[in-house]
Amino acid sequence: MKSGLGTALAIARKDLRTELRTKESINAAASFALVILVIFSFAFNLERDEFYAISGGLLWLVYSFAGALIVNRAFSRELPNDCLDVLIASPAPGWAIFLGKAVAAFLLLLLVEAISLPVFGLFYNIRWTESLGSLVLIILLATWGMTIVGSAFSAVIVNVRLRELMLPVLLYPILIPLLIAAMGGTTALFQGEPLTGENFGYIRQLIGFDAVYTALALYMIEFILVF
Repeated sequence: MKSGLGTALAIARKDLRTELRTKESINAAASFALVILVIFSFAFNLERDEFYAISGGLLWLVYSFAGALIVNRAFSRELPNDCLDVLIASPAPGWAIFLGKAVAAFLLLLLVEAISLPVFGLFYNIRWTESLGSLVLIILLATWGMTIVGSAFSAVIVNVRLRELMLPVLLYPILIPLLIAAMGGTTALFQGEPLTGENFGYIRQLIGFDAVYTALALYMIEFILVF
């Protein structure tokens, strides 16, 4: 177990170094997120209260699109020179390989979200800093759920020719419960409501989603990688 965690961290560091050197996924995801935010800022002509009611949905729509671009590269970056086959044939356990790649995708997506959030607040005049702690908690929980599911599907379709098109088709239906909770909790925070009482249900839903799909992904990844 301890050596497996060390392997996962080594793979995560390797993926982060590779991405920070090439900047392929970060540039694509960040540029896409910023362009969508600019387009949305011209697309809606709503009163302030009406806009606050959909603000969380807009933010997580952008994050989910950017997330698909990030996780799509989790395993496909290993395809040149048969690096993925070598990685699978190594003594490293499959769950450690998967966990390392999921952690790297998680950190990269958090970076894109950190770039996008101030731009979102600026363009839409959203005061997102007033409940920063609760907002960060929602972002961390929801982003982990997106990356763990997305990385699992990235492993499933890594050898599919049209994987860029297949991934969103597979990913977004599974993410519906997570996105509902993330959108609801974020909208409540933007409207000045605390995450207590009824709104705390969004946090419980995110935690439950993360726990279930993390356990499933770590269990199934051995069969996915062999297949």
